[in-house]
Amino acid sequence: MNDTMVQAQAAVGDCLAGVRVLDLTQFEAGPSCTEALAFLGAEVVKIENPKAGEPGRTGFRGPSQSSDSYYFMLFNANKKSVTVDLKSPRGLQLVKDMAAHADVFAENFAPGAIERLGLGYDVIKAINPSIIYAQVKGFGKGSPYENNLAFDMIAQATGGVMSITGERGGPPAKPGCTLGDTGTGMLMAISILGALYRRKGTGQGERLELAMQDAMLQYIRVALATNSVFNKPVERNGAKVISGGTVPSGIYKCKPGGPNDYVYAYTSRANPAHWHNLLKVIGHPELIGDARYDTPAARAGREEEIDAMIAAWACQHDKREAMRILGSAGVPAGAVYDTMELQNEPSFEQRGVMQTIDHPASGKFKMPSWPVRHGGRPPKVRPSPTLGQHNDDILSGWLGLDQKERDELRKGGVI
Repeated sequence: MNDTMVQAQAAVGDCLAGVRVLDLTQFEAGPSCTEALAFLGAEVVKIENPKAGEPGRTGFRGPSQSSDSYYFMLFNANKKSVTVDLKSPRGLQLVKDMAAHADVFAENFAPGAIERLGLGYDVIKAINPSIIYAQVKGFGKGSPYENNLAFDMIAQATGGVMSITGERGGPPAKPGCTLGDTGTGMLMAISILGALYRRKGTGQGERLELAMQDAMLQYIRVALATNSVFNKPVERNGAKVISGGTVPSGIYKCKPGGPNDYVYAYTSRANPAHWHNLLKVIGHPELIGDARYDTPAARAGREEEIDAMIAAWACQHDKREAMRILGSAGVPAGAVYDTMELQNEPSFEQRGVMQTIDHPASGKFKMPSWPVRHGGRPPKVRPSPTLGQHNDDILSGWLGLDQKERDELRKGGVI
């Protein structure tokens, strides 16, 4: 499907039309939150340093890249960029003036940094009592670590995610997905939406504070339930279900034997038909009704034997074929797709889940859209902004500054 057809299928994100977001976030936890709001139609204005922009623009560039990093582009689509020198009194006043016109103010600087800049909650609230002031930090107020710096992996370590990830008997591992960053950002985005909805009735703004460590507890709730059942720390269980006792559940090697040539197969303890259907597919229908395998408890005691039966079948098929056969038989199963396979999966592009943007500096780049379909279509992806691209747009549209005033700001190095 060509770019034009994909764009035609994309929905116009207008759920938050008219909502203005002043975005002082950087890297991922904050930008993923504000990007979600941008996908839903908010006007998100990213405030950046005039010299280099936020660190994510350049900090993750490959050796051959001369423009913005793909990392930055992925977390700042559909936004606008305004450059302001926050260390300049005039620049600081510009941000305060914009805050007076904003609905949301978002930041994820190091602890205490926003206050030292003179843009703390009390300052912004005095300017705009109805503003939603959203802050993401590594650790919450009252935590013994509240002044510590944190990135995704620190949140995953201190929030329990690493402790339940890895092979049985092996050391903790960090999941490949950035739950600490984007996972936190999504929770904050949901909270901002709730605060905006509440404000419709009260007219009052509020302060939202979210710690990355605290956010991780939302993503390990099954493990916490298991923890309570057995009254001991949950043990790592590799690719199998963390609560244990579900046999089979795991990944099985497929042909031709590449690093991601696996299929995941699972049979629910609550649905005996999954197990029976699996036995038929792998060529062991005679075991249906056999007391040695017929209950979850019985299968839990024969895990290695059952895994070996499935592995013997799986290695005869490629992972997509294995997924198709198992899925058609009513057995929950999924091929293990690697990142390049996902990037090139035709159905994602056909459905608008992956869209190709045309970045003014970097050219064409394929990236995910917001995955929720509105009226049957995902929102359209617009390229991340170049540094300061919207200075004139925002300073004239929000603050009414004329060309002469904007030129003076540029001459003074304020923008």
